Amino acid sequence: MSENTEKSSSEPPIGPSPNEDKEGDRPDGEALSLPSFVAGSGTLDRLVDTARDYARAAASDNTMKAYSKDWAHFARWCRMKGVEPLPPAPEMVGLYLADLASGSGPSPALSVGTIDRRLSGLAWNYSQRGFNLDRKNRHIATVLAGIKRKHARPPVQKEAILAEDILAMVATLPYDLRGLRDRAILLLGYAGGLRRSEIVSLDVHKDDTADSGGWIEIMEKGALLTLNAKTGWREVEIGRGSKDQSCPVHALEQWLHFAKINFGPVFVGTSRDGKRALDTRLNDKHVARLIKRTVLDAGIRSELPEKERLALFSGHSLRAGLASSAEIDERHVQKHLGHASAEMTRRYQRRRDRFRVNLTKAAGL
Repeated sequence: MSENTEKSSSEPPIGPSPNEDKEGDRPDGEALSLPSFVAGSGTLDRLVDTARDYARAAASDNTMKAYSKDWAHFARWCRMKGVEPLPPAPEMVGLYLADLASGSGPSPALSVGTIDRRLSGLAWNYSQRGFNLDRKNRHIATVLAGIKRKHARPPVQKEAILAEDILAMVATLPYDLRGLRDRAILLLGYAGGLRRSEIVSLDVHKDDTADSGGWIEIMEKGALLTLNAKTGWREVEIGRGSKDQSCPVHALEQWLHFAKINFGPVFVGTSRDGKRALDTRLNDKHVARLIKRTVLDAGIRSELPEKERLALFSGHSLRAGLASSAEIDERHVQKHLGHASAEMTRRYQRRRDRFRVNLTKAAGL
């Protein structure tokens, strides 16, 4: 099986049948067209195509896939209940949310976070079809508030990969071409506090490819990454490490040199024998699989059963690890991770210096 083959483990149990993919169900730019009272022309038709391209680029591929699945699941649910998904009916959306939370059907109950995401997906899909789904409507808002009050739990956080962990993980990798690539992925992702999608979307230069999420500039003191992230464009400075074995910039240089990559995606697949770099950009699932595999190989949290160890770590473990390990002012960590607030940064810090400021004593108690 190719490294780039992506298997989905979160397919909804209720999916659309082949004949249910109607024109009105497509959550992309296909719905954009000229007004009925405007006569088409070559120039206007080309602009419509351009507008459709921009509409498709309004959200990431992963978000678009999730929204598409959300709509397919909801449309199938409506038809099983004998109603149509269009136009939006807040009463039916409220019943749908209740069904997701209760697990009364063949599907298990979903978490509050997943239900909230599903609702966002429905609102987006309706807007693409020219409708407005009012999330504040009492049939939706009160049901969702009740679900949150009854079922909400503290967020499940992934374990942070600390400095000693990442060193142990990269030590398990061989020094063939594939090992050089994976070493660069882990060290760069850790030192940059990068999301897995940000890692694999990097190009060597600006505007190398149409699906680029950023590019790199290697300098004497480190590497500068320019990323098109969730919060907009941002720069991430990754300084050189204290030694080559743990330096993310050195690992990146080694991979680019031996893989003979000087244009296009930074991280690509390799041939079966591991001796030649391919042209195809890696999927972000590769980063998640790489983290889990090296965590096991390095013996991290070996006191736990393998299944529990695998569940503890994910791509977010790299960002949480940097936030927890960097002994610097919190503001620098916040800027590095691209967080809009210090509170968001604190969620990533697994071993914060709690109670350093004691307001109880400061208040005279």
